[in-house]
Amino acid sequence: MYRYTDFDEAFVRARVAQFREQVERRLSGALTEEEFKPLRLMNGLYLQLHAYMLRVAIPYGTLSSRQMRQLAMIAERWDKGYGHFTTRQNIQFNWPKLRDVPDILEALADVGMHAIQTSGNCVRNVTADHFAGAAADEIADPRPVAELLRQWSTDHPEFQFLPRKFKIAVTGSPNDRAVTRAHDIGLRMVRNAAGEPGFEVLVGGGLGRTPMLGRVIREFLPKADLLPYVEAILATYNLLGRRDNKYKARIKITVHELGLEEIRGLVEAEFERIRGEFSGADQRILAEIEQSFAPPPFVAKPVAGFEAARRDPVFRAWADTNLHPHRRDDHAIVTVSLKAHGATPGDATAAQMRLLADLADAYGYGELRISHEQNVILPHVARADLPALHAALLPAGLATANVGLLSDIIACPGMDYCSLATARSIPVAQEIATRFRDLGLEHEIGPLKIKISGCINACGHHHVGHIGILGLDRAGVETYQITLGGDATETATIGERAGPGFSADELLPALERLIAAYLALREGPEETFLTACRRLGLEPFRAALYPATEAQRDAA
Repeated sequence: MYRYTDFDEAFVRARVAQFREQVERRLSGALTEEEFKPLRLMNGLYLQLHAYMLRVAIPYGTLSSRQMRQLAMIAERWDKGYGHFTTRQNIQFNWPKLRDVPDILEALADVGMHAIQTSGNCVRNVTADHFAGAAADEIADPRPVAELLRQWSTDHPEFQFLPRKFKIAVTGSPNDRAVTRAHDIGLRMVRNAAGEPGFEVLVGGGLGRTPMLGRVIREFLPKADLLPYVEAILATYNLLGRRDNKYKARIKITVHELGLEEIRGLVEAEFERIRGEFSGADQRILAEIEQSFAPPPFVAKPVAGFEAARRDPVFRAWADTNLHPHRRDDHAIVTVSLKAHGATPGDATAAQMRLLADLADAYGYGELRISHEQNVILPHVARADLPALHAALLPAGLATANVGLLSDIIACPGMDYCSLATARSIPVAQEIATRFRDLGLEHEIGPLKIKISGCINACGHHHVGHIGILGLDRAGVETYQITLGGDATETATIGERAGPGFSADELLPALERLIAAYLALREGPEETFLTACRRLGLEPFRAALYPATEAQRDAA
């Protein structure tokens, strides 16, 4: 994985020193909160409902065991003993005191981390497939490209004050695990007719109050042209993006209003204009970066112990849901669920973070990943070590066998923390998970993605959930709208609103009716909820959510 150069180190330390002076001026009263706001946001510090919140970047979701231990230390020393992993592969600390934030940033710098550009109208944390560099279906590891984009975009003088925040996702697999179509720019690695790797470039995706899927602006972009092409897109958007209305300021609105063809023409012209200015320097830097992403020194071990352990039904259930094929047959990719039934999705205690760091050292070559689905990944684990790994996860509450199932819920912090939220998300996720666990239906239901947002900003990705739940305030009452049929993969779809919202008390019974209808209507256990929605359409599921009253049935 990438390690800071002397330049990186000096840059981040200078930013910490600068922010330390700004915090001192705020604490002394020399700066008002309004004057301080743009300065703190440039360093990832938000003011939420109850306290400041610090959002720390985890570039393309990759962490070393040393970095994870430092996050655990920060959680214990300066927060309330836990951190919250987000859908942008970041970690948020919800309770830091302002006077401590410079010390937190200094501690992050000690392990090559920072909170720069985790807020503001700039290029945010570049995200990537959380199985990158390990997955059997991968064309190539996309993380070197993501690191190149991170270096290029950090403190870029032209792109620090864009019309709106800007998000980039990259995947190296034809199976999209990075939700690329829901980003301002999505980069999907593909091969051309000659078998050469390059990128399909998507532009104009995004969720929030106006959800749109990204559209293909380039079907194949040679790898060598990626950085000037991305810069051409940003430069075009920076000139054309709306600044008169923040709700219309995202690039998706620019593409929608001007049309993809006009945007493509402008981007291509800018690309040709600036292409020569790069003169191969970006490719020389990329070649250096790629050396940092060499595979770990894999150790071959016999897999007989793994096969024997599968006779234990508890281990087998975990192995069936939480493991993914690795490029090596004797290894596996392990997803550690942060969604124990009744837990807060994405939260990890300091003790859990420290244990995960230890297990990464013992069994995973010292490397971890954070997924946009708010789980932790050990990307390289020998199959022979899986029984011991599982045994160590069990007592820590980290061996829940539910990855991809109903209780593996994405949820934003909602009204428990967020100043923008209009409804709670966390208690809803907890109630859904525990209810269907108690019903004993989760494994029978099979793959099902539930995503919950506490407001229209859609940080919980509800638009692309198989079942999406959006919490809203209706005359002072929390109301939950349900969307159906969303999909976040390479066949991405925006879910359709099912109908009127439900009160908090009505939501769980409505979901029970919905799931019961699916189980009755599906063509056997192999047909997933999403496949059934696509085969049948949404009307049978709407009928389950909104059963006719006796008077309506009589009238019919």
